[in-house]
Amino acid sequence: MLVKWIRCGVLDRAAFERGQRKWANGLPGEPGFRGQGGGWSRSQPGVAHLFAFWEDREYYDAFMAGPHHRFATPQADTYESLGVKLFEHRLDVKIGFRPRFADSDLLRLAHCKVRPDRADHFVLMQQKVWNPAMAGSPGMLRGVFAQGPESDFLTLSMWDSAAERGKYRDGSVARLSQRAELEADVLAVAGDVVDLEQSWSV
Repeated sequence: MLVKWIRCGVLDRAAFERGQRKWANGLPGEPGFRGQGGGWSRSQPGVAHLFAFWEDREYYDAFMAGPHHRFATPQADTYESLGVKLFEHRLDVKIGFRPRFADSDLLRLAHCKVRPDRADHFVLMQQKVWNPAMAGSPGMLRGVFAQGPESDFLTLSMWDSAAERGKYRDGSVARLSQRAELEADVLAVAGDVVDLEQSWSV
């Protein structure tokens, strides 16, 4: 499964949201499309994060070469910056990941640039340390761990409330980072917390 992460610096919030609702109405039925959702950054005013899921790169490329232009053009004047990154699914965070957003209020993203010679260890620690810890946390619904080019990794976790996600963060992250030897693995880590907008979900 292909995971697409889009980060937008939005100029006109109301117009951008109208555009997102058009995506939600138009994407169902596109060959290979699995789901899409997103919302507003808690830490960066005016920044929207979107996450789209496709069966594979071939279906995604066909969409980009065809119908994508019809959806994207009307929304182009609503943002000033657009960053896109593509990742391939590696692991579910909790069993049976589905790209569905209706039961989640909050999404946490972690983007890690990993030392190339530590990539295998980083993946192993995701599987043995981070995934079980998140899967066992009350309020954590589902998630996905995906790999991009040049040892780029993205972890998405969906939570039913900010309060539950806060319990995991406050009690666990420092201890888990030490156990997973995170500092030895990564060159850079960036994260954000996203308040999901249900009207954008597909």
